[in-house]
Amino acid sequence: MLTDLSLPALLEELAAPREVPGAGSALAVALASAAAVVQMAARLSPESWDEAAGAAAQAESLRERAARLVDEDADAYRRALEARDAVDTTEKLERRNWALGTVTAAAAEPPLALARLAADLAQLCAASGERVEPRVHADVAGAAALAAAVARGARELVAVNLTALPGDERVEEADRLASAADAAARSLRLA
Repeated sequence: MLTDLSLPALLEELAAPREVPGAGSALAVALASAAAVVQMAARLSPESWDEAAGAAAQAESLRERAARLVDEDADAYRRALEARDAVDTTEKLERRNWALGTVTAAAAEPPLALARLAADLAQLCAASGERVEPRVHADVAGAAALAAAVARGARELVAVNLTALPGDERVEEADRLASAADAAARSLRLA
């Protein structure tokens, strides 16, 4: 499992000359890191913010869910690549396309879940930004910017996995999530 690796080993896995793990796993690591920063900021703010413990718990939950997506994304993407490579050219085109479409659509689910988590984290950052201790406000703003970037990256992965389905609701949802995360991050800018 990727999440069992040390950071240097995980980075080596991401840099290896193979398609899996890819950007989805990297985005999940980034989001888990951003959630950890928000958790830290909330934990440092109980004196100035009555709901700090609740915000820290929310950030921890988001961190754990993002961490699970590191491996889930790699597994789904691996299955899609294996299905692409195992296409039976003797099968009818419709059946082949349906089977391949099913597995590539499934590969879009972890990035969509990541976009949802990223939007949730960006919203948590926006709600926390003015309440945390001033010394960690910039940390929360940085985490929000990272969450917004993850949402945009996840949106791209959702769209590429669903290219055979124009107008797919999941791409539209990913667009909305990325926009919401961007707006939340912009609300925290310090200058």
